[in-house]
Amino acid sequence: MNTQKPQRSPRLLDPIDRSLEILFGLIMVLSFTGTLSVADAQREDVRTMILGALGCNLAWGIVDGVMYLSESLVENWRKIAKLRSLRAAQDPAVARSIIADALPPVVASVITDEEYQQIRERLLALPEPPPRARLSREDWLGAGAVCLLVFLSTFPVVIPFLFLNNLNAALRTSNLVALALLFFTGFSLGASSSGRPWRTGLAMMLLGVVLVGITIALGG
Repeated sequence: MNTQKPQRSPRLLDPIDRSLEILFGLIMVLSFTGTLSVADAQREDVRTMILGALGCNLAWGIVDGVMYLSESLVENWRKIAKLRSLRAAQDPAVARSIIADALPPVVASVITDEEYQQIRERLLALPEPPPRARLSREDWLGAGAVCLLVFLSTFPVVIPFLFLNNLNAALRTSNLVALALLFFTGFSLGASSSGRPWRTGLAMMLLGVVLVGITIALGG
């Protein structure tokens, strides 16, 4: 029950957080590139699409960053509240319940009474927690990283429209880039969570294929 920052990762965002943010960004930008009709779109339509995709992902990144900060603040407050509850607990059984609630269930299930008491003594020896929860430098950096990941995920998908004059070639290249990124991001997510990177990567790519297929069928 450390009252410092809620440690998601020493690297600001752990691999799962990073992968999810990139996946969200890619799916959002696909929803914009899929609105282009190869037969009817003009360069002005492409420009509007690119600006719309960048603006949408920037806005989504900001919202996601604010949610990250909110989660960090709530998590810090909960940890401070738990430490105060532990200090106020006179009954060892109540203290054990507070500590167990702060631990992963599988860890709490194997800790002995003696170990719980040792943990309790160490927690009681910690300095007095601050009067209210605060956001740390790492929290702000993490929120900035979330926003940046969502925003930057737009660029690989829209870059083909900046360099290829043929709209059909640009759209198909953009789709291929998006699908490749979906696969590798899903692969990374699977490697960090389920232990089935290939399956997760293919599932994410399939999701992209479905989205692209729907838009092509509708005239994209």
